[in-house]
Amino acid sequence: MTMSPAPTIRPTAPADEARWKELFRAYREFYRLEPSEEVVSRVWGWVIDPDHEVNSLVAEADGTIVGIADYRRFSRPSTGSVGIWLDDLFTDPDARGRGVGRALISRLQVIASSEGCSVVRWITADDNAQAQVLYDDVAAKTNWLTYDAKPQES
Repeated sequence: MTMSPAPTIRPTAPADEARWKELFRAYREFYRLEPSEEVVSRVWGWVIDPDHEVNSLVAEADGTIVGIADYRRFSRPSTGSVGIWLDDLFTDPDARGRGVGRALISRLQVIASSEGCSVVRWITADDNAQAQVLYDDVAAKTNWLTYDAKPQES
């Protein structure tokens, strides 16, 4: 795949549905999540719903969408501020190492700055070494650990 020097970053549009879904499925597969068209369709519905908290950007190169970034704002009570949470970042494997992820993160940093947000934050798997090379270059690794607790009946 031949790419332009810098991808174009723009908000995800309804016309992007087929390619966004393809990349989102690949993202879920990368993280070994159970395939689910119900989940893919639900999240796409969130992305295109202007009243939902989830937003999305796409990276386009040579007329093809080569990356996605799904994000939302979150309140930070400890600092009395709002941040941007990057939920999903995925680059087409054929376009990796060409600045797509960097460009998507950079756009989120610009959005955060323009909105007065205090941080752009994300998590990644501890074995995702390729992505961590980029993340270590564009952000500071925190000392926070993540825990997940299952919902339970009262």
